[in-house]
Amino acid sequence: MENLDSDLLRTFVAVAEAGSVTDGAARIHRSQSATSLQIKRLEAILGQPVFERHGRGVVLSDTGRHLLPVAQDVTARLDTALRDISQTAVTGKLRVGIPDDHGRAKLAQIIATFTRHHPRVELDVTCALSTGYPDALDKGLLDLAVYEVESREKHEELLFEDPTCWVSSAHRDFQSDESLPVALFDHACWWRDVAIASLEDRGKPFRMVYSSQSVSGVIAAVEAGMAVGLLGRSSLHPDLTVVGEALGFRNTPASKLVMAASGSPEAGPQDAMKTAIRTAFLTRA
Repeated sequence: MENLDSDLLRTFVAVAEAGSVTDGAARIHRSQSATSLQIKRLEAILGQPVFERHGRGVVLSDTGRHLLPVAQDVTARLDTALRDISQTAVTGKLRVGIPDDHGRAKLAQIIATFTRHHPRVELDVTCALSTGYPDALDKGLLDLAVYEVESREKHEELLFEDPTCWVSSAHRDFQSDESLPVALFDHACWWRDVAIASLEDRGKPFRMVYSSQSVSGVIAAVEAGMAVGLLGRSSLHPDLTVVGEALGFRNTPASKLVMAASGSPEAGPQDAMKTAIRTAFLTRA
């Protein structure tokens, strides 16, 4: 009887967590063809597929869902043992701020990856509106933060850039000559500022009919046909349609998701968390 090799399990975990062979290969620094061969080798040993094709990515099969927690536990234990024996374990405390909307999608992945590999680090995670994160970093209240900006500063590392556009429900038609109902963020942030500037530049009447603290709230109002809203293209789905040009809007700037650190953190935990955050956001679907 053949044994399950830990290297095959690592490849399986990488592809499962990334959602595609290509992104999984990038995580483990292998070519796509080599990664595919390892997955085929694993499936040959198991006698069953661990993935099913889904669009341009993959999803776990029943066998894959059963194997994933075991593979994650095995590889994490091996990594922990190596760090403990070689005395390279990362220790300390880290205070991290992650934006509410991006955080809901990625926080679990980031924390799970980080804690599996660095169980000795004490994490203090804030998941909230990120407008105050730069100030919190300056005051030493956070060690590391992820937040959105229109223009990136030199000390901010770009994680993801998302073009913005005016959007409405695909099931609702707004006329360019009517007083346009809009949904906006209800707190001071660059998204709200850009939206208002775009509306004023359009030079036609508008009225704010809905406000929200989050992207999901604005999306809900747009989906309901109540209003148009300024959203990132990553938020689009078949029930939403871009209406900027049709309603007379000019192009709006892209949103930049960035990562920045305070001046005096513990280097080990911060460097390790930066790697986990890069992996999560740079392989987003």
